[in-house]
Order: sequence, then structure tokens, then C-alpha cells
Amino acid sequence: MRHLFNILAVALVGICVASCSKGGFYMDGLVYPEEDYEASMPEPGDEEAGDRFDEIVENDFIKTSDQNVSTFSIDADGAAYGYMRKMLSKGMLPSAYSVRIEEFLNYFTFNYADPTGDHTVAVNSEVGPCPWNEEHRLVRLGLKGKSMDLSQTPPANFVFMVDVSGSMDSADKLGLLKSCLATLVDNLRPDDRVSIITYASSVEKLIGSTPASEANKIKKAIAKLNARGSTAGGAAMKMAYEEALENFIEGGNNRVIMGTDGDFNVGVTSTDALLEMVQDYADKGIYLTVCGFGSGNLNDSMMETISNKGNGTYQYIDSELEMVKVFVHENSKFYSVANDTKVQITFDPEKVDSYRLIGYENRVMSNEDFENDKKDAGEIGAGQTITALYEIIPAEGFESGQQVAAFDVRYKKALGQESILLTDEVKGVSSDGSELSFAAGVAAYGMVLRDSKHKGTADYDMAASLVEQGLAFDPHGYRAELLELISTAKSLVR
Repeated sequence: MRHLFNILAVALVGICVASCSKGGFYMDGLVYPEEDYEASMPEPGDEEAGDRFDEIVENDFIKTSDQNVSTFSIDADGAAYGYMRKMLSKGMLPSAYSVRIEEFLNYFTFNYADPTGDHTVAVNSEVGPCPWNEEHRLVRLGLKGKSMDLSQTPPANFVFMVDVSGSMDSADKLGLLKSCLATLVDNLRPDDRVSIITYASSVEKLIGSTPASEANKIKKAIAKLNARGSTAGGAAMKMAYEEALENFIEGGNNRVIMGTDGDFNVGVTSTDALLEMVQDYADKGIYLTVCGFGSGNLNDSMMETISNKGNGTYQYIDSELEMVKVFVHENSKFYSVANDTKVQITFDPEKVDSYRLIGYENRVMSNEDFENDKKDAGEIGAGQTITALYEIIPAEGFESGQQVAAFDVRYKKALGQESILLTDEVKGVSSDGSELSFAAGVAAYGMVLRDSKHKGTADYDMAASLVEQGLAFDPHGYRAELLELISTAKSLVR
């Protein structure tokens, strides 16, 4: 089991777009939605006081008699979990608006079966008790992208976009970022290619597209990176995408990997201009991965919006251990096996009175968008699992073991193709229910951190007990670490 206080103190990243789907900015340490929660939060003036988050308006229960269909885009990010861990390592509870429960769930790999046949995605589901409200039930939905080892993924064309502005001048920012990039290079194949674009007051192509067989050359360039100047992020993004396009590999893994600690403050910075840029290159088949470092000027809203529009994900790298998770243990996720992945649930009104999607607040879609292949949605990497929970209120006709909903998924094997439909019947509990228990524990922990009005009887002890029931599948110890984090969070409540 890893020890929390050996973790380097680092926060998430801010990138560049001030957009908000359900509210305005939230400043950590300054504004809190609940009086009870406020007592446990850091005081104004803390070094994280500049970190900004979109307001989260939790999903409420919906009567199936009013609307029995629910649609959302999957979310493959895990950054909110890393930010929570960083805050706890500094002796503070995370801000309520930084707690996105879907990212807590999808930080973890679940023990789901791989797809069979020609599919690159598999689906599964189960229904079980709701620990925080005994009169309700939980529905767990699971998806898994086809597992691949490095030899099975197509050749890579990676462009590293590195923030070397003055604010990156610390070991937990540029120092850690340099280690991440060197580690990724060590895990590439000889024919995979790497370019490096740096940006501070100006933008520079440090290395043009170079095969990983020349790893020493690439790593020497990485080692020489130094922080200086302001942040010409918009121009760097343009150059990085153009570099990726110039060296585009047909059928390959073409991706910009960005590392930064804050906002773009020189050049193109407007929301519309940046979104138009990343969307345009996403349509050309270039993906985006955002890795965040540091704290104090985090613009979480920007990072999430840009990575979503760029057919990508974002991660928060808070330590060497997280670096190994992202760039070694789970590096197959850099290759997307399912694109524009959407979920639609149709509840049986005779079995379900009401339902509530837990998390995914900024991923909710209109039901008509499910069959519209032009609507953008989330990507799933090779071997990656996606988990979602619905809390349901049973109707009079509810009986255990009966089907309560239809579970439909649409995905594309490649961008621009027609979507493929997968279906599943939502009924019954799996043989041991351990994955449902673990998912419930993660959700309970998130709701307690948020002081959610829907948390019922959930508390830290309940969350820990549920997580413990899911420790049988824990190949790298990440689930066990969650128990330490829950214990730390409980100790910080005043």
C-alpha cells in the first residue's frame, strides 16, 4: 500500500477556455455552496485560492412518467481524483466544485470483460441495493475498450507541447513534466515518432518529428528544458497541431500531448477561437491529451472544455506514482478504440418510479443526439473502463431480477465512420456484486466530499466499508490507496 504523504504536492492544470455548462467560476478558498461544507474548507488566501472550477449543479431525480429516457456522453478523464489527492496531501479537503464523481469512478479500472468478435467495446450492467438509502436501488453501467498491448496499437505520431513559462520553474511542475515525457519516450517503439514544441514568451519547435529509436536525442532535448517568460499558449497550440498534421500517419495514433500549469496569457486566448481550433484539428483525426501540473492558477474549466472538444482526455499528474500510472501502466489509453461514445438508458416506468444519474452533469445530452453521428461525444482508450451509476426509486411493480431498463451504447471504431449500436438488458446483480460495491463506495465518498443533498446516510465510514468489498481486483494498489485517502479526508473534517 502506498503512503499518501509520500506523494508530491502538485495540482491540476489550467489550460485555456473559460466556459461553463451549468454555472459560473468557482474560486477555491473563496466561495462554497453549503454552510456545513464551508467549515471544512481552506481559508481565503491559501495558495490554491487562484484555482478555478465550473459550478456543478447536481442531477436531480426525474420521474419516469415525465421522461423515461436518459442520454449522456461518456467521460474518460480522471483529473478530479488527482486534484482531490493533491489537496489531501496538503492537509485540506478539496473544493466541492472540483469533485466530479464520474472522474472519481473512471480513475479506476474495473474488472469488466473484454469485447468479443469485431466489437471494440463491451457493455455490462447490474442492479443492487443503494447503501445510503435502503428504499432505493443502484444501477451500475459498465463499458470496456478492447485491450491491446503496445505491439497491437498503430504507429504513433506524438507532439509534445511543453509549457516552459516562468511559472513552471519548480520540481513539481517542469521537473515532473520532464520526467513524464522521458518516461513516455522509454515506452515507445522504435518507429513511433516524437516532436517537441515549447512555449513561453515565444514558441519554438525544439525537435521536429523524430523516431523513438533516437531516444537519447529526444531525452537530451527534454533534459535541457528551462522555465522562462510568459505564456504564448495559443500560438503553441497552433504550431503543435500543424506539426501533427504535417507528420500525420494515416490510420495511426496522431496526438498532441500538452503539459502546463496555467492559462494561456499571450496570443489566441478567447473561448470561441480556441474551441474552433481544437475542433477543427480533431475533425482531421488529431487527438489531444492534457496533463496538468502545479496549483494556484488552475483553470479547470478551460482544461476540461478544450480536451473534450479536442477528442481527448486530461489527467492531473501530482506525483511520480501518478506519472507511472498514466505513462506506463495505462499508456495503451493513448490509443482510442471507441470514438464519440454515447449512452442511452430507457427505464421501464412500471419498474422505476424515478431515476438520478450520479455525476456526468456536464455530459448530459438531449435524447435526439443519441442517433446523430454528427454530435461529438467521448473517447475510450484501449483497455479503458467507463462506469456510471444511476440511483433509482423503485415503482410498485419492481421485483428483484427483472429487467428495469434497456442500456444502449453507440460508438465509432474510427472518426468519421457510422456509429455502431450495442444493447444490454439492465437486471439483477452480478455473481458477487464486488464491482457494484466498489463503485458505490467511490460515489459515496464523492457525495460526502461535496456534502451532496442526495448523500442520504453516506459518510466516510460507509464509503470505506464499500471500497473494502472491492479490493479483490486491484492490480496496482490504486483501490487500496483510496482507503488511505478516505481516512485522511475524515481526519480533516473540523
